[in-house]
Amino acid sequence: NLPIHKLMKEAVIEAVGSEKFNGYGPAHGLLCARQAVAKHYTTPEAPLTEDDVIITCGCAGALEFCFTVLGNPGQNILVPRPSHPQEYCITVARGLNTRYYNLLPERQWEADIDHMEQLIDKDTVAIVVVNPSNPCGSVYSKQHLLDILAVAEKHFLPIIADEIYTDLVFKGQLSYLIATLSKNVPVLSCGGLAKKYLVPGWRVGWILIHDRNSRLKKEVIPSLIKVSRKSFGITTLVQAALPQILEKVPQSYYENTMSLVEANANIVYAELSVVAGLTPVMPSGALYMMVGVELDKFPHISTAIDFMEKLMLEESVYILPGECFQYAGYIRVVLLLPNDMVKEACIRIRHFCGRHYVQ
Repeated sequence: NLPIHKLMKEAVIEAVGSEKFNGYGPAHGLLCARQAVAKHYTTPEAPLTEDDVIITCGCAGALEFCFTVLGNPGQNILVPRPSHPQEYCITVARGLNTRYYNLLPERQWEADIDHMEQLIDKDTVAIVVVNPSNPCGSVYSKQHLLDILAVAEKHFLPIIADEIYTDLVFKGQLSYLIATLSKNVPVLSCGGLAKKYLVPGWRVGWILIHDRNSRLKKEVIPSLIKVSRKSFGITTLVQAALPQILEKVPQSYYENTMSLVEANANIVYAELSVVAGLTPVMPSGALYMMVGVELDKFPHISTAIDFMEKLMLEESVYILPGECFQYAGYIRVVLLLPNDMVKEACIRIRHFCGRHYVQ
């Protein structure tokens, strides 16, 4: 719904015109792309070189590589609930078991640390952390990330960090890359162009390998390289454009995006907070808001899926049910739309609930 920055289009056009990137590239990514990503994300606390970067088919491809390499069939990975369904799909496809640790809406969707630790056993191979969160829009504090790292360190587990929404936070919020806080826990950070640069169809993502104490050097890193060869490489043209995109697209580009998203979050929260039967949870970043639905007050609506279907049929408003995120009784609202469309959607949701709600 929003235009991409002109510098991004120019970078891809230049790559096409150069005729230097028409052939196959290395399966784990062009050198220029890996260098650009490393330069963009390196910090004194979490330094990176091109050898610490693997280019993937979007962030989903990055997660798939990590799950494939770290786990064997029958082992388990800890995943937040609610979370995007791709984590579940990947674990099932790889023969892994998904163990969901709870996120707490009353605490702005922080992880239930005690519940997380209770789920760990001898077959647990990693903890997935999604920050900022899809679908919740939560942004974890520094202390909360340190608490998660403490659990991982205690049980000798690596972190798989889904950080595709890094920097997409509201004014006054700080988004920490978890690797910058880790002294001993290895982190595989998964990201990409899709969200921050609004080009999910370009399908370029990456893994940033933060190998604390060389825990991953012997087996995990070589295996990630090997697994990347199964993907037959990512489009070379967008990879070739990465240096210019990451270096030249100004910060104001995604700040403007987040100004729109924050304004929409305020609209949706204000409008739906006064609707009987709905309880929105105000986000702090990403592109979404979760809204609780008191299904027992809607006698003709059995589930959030039913809520979605009837809302779309009656009001032409499309939301996603919480069941998509392993979280019944909630719906997810997308905030990446023009303000007037968001206001109109809220009016229609209010009318819909007014017809179906019973005190």
